[in-house]
Amino acid sequence: MRYFPAGPIYEYRWKLLELALAHGVPAGTLRVRLAPYPEEVTQNRGVALLQSGAIDVVALGTNAEREAQMRPIRIDILRGIVGYRLLVIRTADQARIAGMDDRALRAQLIFGLNSQWADLPILRANGFTVVTSSRYENLFGMLAAGRFDAFTRGLNEAARELGERRDRYPGLAVENTRALYFPFPVYFWVRNDNQALAGRIERGLRLALADGSFRALFESYHAAEIARLAHERRHVIRLANPILRSPADEPDTRWWWRDDGASPAGR
Repeated sequence: MRYFPAGPIYEYRWKLLELALAHGVPAGTLRVRLAPYPEEVTQNRGVALLQSGAIDVVALGTNAEREAQMRPIRIDILRGIVGYRLLVIRTADQARIAGMDDRALRAQLIFGLNSQWADLPILRANGFTVVTSSRYENLFGMLAAGRFDAFTRGLNEAARELGERRDRYPGLAVENTRALYFPFPVYFWVRNDNQALAGRIERGLRLALADGSFRALFESYHAAEIARLAHERRHVIRLANPILRSPADEPDTRWWWRDDGASPAGR
């Protein structure tokens, strides 16, 4: 079974799919072998490859186009954590941005985003000025060169990705005082006609939720971020997400964050 996207930051998603597929399988049944799609492709290309049958499952955030093109298994696999966005900035801008109020931040900062990221229309709908690049890697160089002021990365992405590029971009840092949050579920998606696989994944996820193994896996992969968040005192700017179908799709973040300022809920 081929999947997309691949890479270290996506490992949790595919371990969760393995967990779901292993739940409720009769004894003696061969386990499904998962393999990444072997080429590096854009998100739009990955969706097209799923539709053609070259890929079986993708794990991406939702938007209107994806809802029309694929069948989602409507259980948020990341519990909203990707919607908690830190700002990657030039280190020299730390004091300037820390001194801005919310209105100034929206009015004065120019953001950079990948043109295929599902959060692009969210930031624009909330009044942010955004420039785009078709290649994610280009964003680091564009920011360093002053083409824009910040780009957003998930709580579980920002520090890791900057660390991997420290030698090339020593003048970039995670901004110290702010975060954005918008409700942003990430789903497994299959072809519209693959009802059997969708049903199997959904059953497995629900069983893993019921026995606690879903939460245990989530916490094992995000323990460092959860611990750091508990000690940070960031000002969180909450954004609306106009692409959600209904309030019922809003992620439940209580495993890792309470947006009323409380600690994550206990077991």
